[in-house]
Amino acid sequence: MAVKTKTRPGTTEIRPFSVDIPQADLDDLKRRIKATRWPDKETVDDQSQGVPLGTIQAVARYWEKEYDWRKVEARLNALPQFMTTIDGVDIHFIHVRSKHEDALPLIVTHGWPGSVIEQMKIIEPLTDPTAHGASASDAFHLVIPSLPGHGFSGKPTESGWSPQKIATAWTELMKRLGYSRFVAQGGDWGAVIVDQMGLQAPPELLGIHTNMPGAIPPEIDLLFQGDTTGANNAMGSLPSGLSADEMRAAEEANYVWKHVAYALMMATRPQTLTGLADSPVGLASFLLDHDAKSLALIAQVFDGAKAGLTRDDILDNISLYWLTNTAVSASRLYAENKLSFFAAKGVKIPVAVSVFPDELYEAPQSWAEQAYSNLIYYNKLDVGGHFAAWEQPKIFSEELRTAFRSLR
Repeated sequence: MAVKTKTRPGTTEIRPFSVDIPQADLDDLKRRIKATRWPDKETVDDQSQGVPLGTIQAVARYWEKEYDWRKVEARLNALPQFMTTIDGVDIHFIHVRSKHEDALPLIVTHGWPGSVIEQMKIIEPLTDPTAHGASASDAFHLVIPSLPGHGFSGKPTESGWSPQKIATAWTELMKRLGYSRFVAQGGDWGAVIVDQMGLQAPPELLGIHTNMPGAIPPEIDLLFQGDTTGANNAMGSLPSGLSADEMRAAEEANYVWKHVAYALMMATRPQTLTGLADSPVGLASFLLDHDAKSLALIAQVFDGAKAGLTRDDILDNISLYWLTNTAVSASRLYAENKLSFFAAKGVKIPVAVSVFPDELYEAPQSWAEQAYSNLIYYNKLDVGGHFAAWEQPKIFSEELRTAFRSLR
């Protein structure tokens, strides 16, 4: 991968950045896709064994024959992109300032298997709300960083880049950009990171918004973490008196813990995933199998349906992982993490929560209120999933405007 920077790396200055993938890399990608050696078809009629052969073959066919990386590269390069070095690691970020002077600075963090591509659809609605039917008083200055080891950010060469360290780095980034007050948003890893920002509570941070809240009571969350095979009957060990919403959330979380083999592999043996750096189709299959609902949506898209994402959306993100060779470096965040994804952590600063129906679990308001003692906003949506900003950018943008309105 070739990139362009205007000044030398290794300093604390903000350096302009643009993307320039060599054509030879794109040609090599097509060659590797064409040369894929396929496994046998699954022996079931559903997705219970993973990404169906028909789905991944449809992905590969479109990737090789029709997909054009240069389109998303042009869209990225039309945005103000920068690089800065924090604790020895280059951090790539998009930084779009609103034309509205009183805009609220906001840092938005992606997760895995995502990237800054997830948030590109919300940039204009958030920075230029008057062009999207909203008020100038709801404008944001928007910062969208790539996690260390992901996308165009640098790859840490030493351990230690945990969610807690990334949270500290994001506060440093916002201060380096001159923001003395800001808010933060995250989903997936971004949700874990904004929870940590909330716990660290730097004076500049006014509040956070999460679309994957850490809201499960720790004693319930621990039941599921130790019951990944079902041998211990975690559901049978739940406390009595749970509401219908709480029981449904528990069932969803229990299901997730039984289907996170990919996360356990990345958390324990990330360096073993060498094949993801060698086979683009192998990488695509691994990235697509994040959760059952997202996989079902993606399968529908490659079967010709219109379902929130397009085929290009999906391959823009997968191609970014391939072209930056970040499959293994991104996996290491799972190995660095010692926190629960879903357990309440005791955040006390203002918190806003949006719950999308196809998220890994739907956090009940009762649990959100217990987890976040200063819950300023809670809303359950009718549509949207784990990659909410990507799938439902209009709804997601409206949620952020409403969620942070009281903090302006």
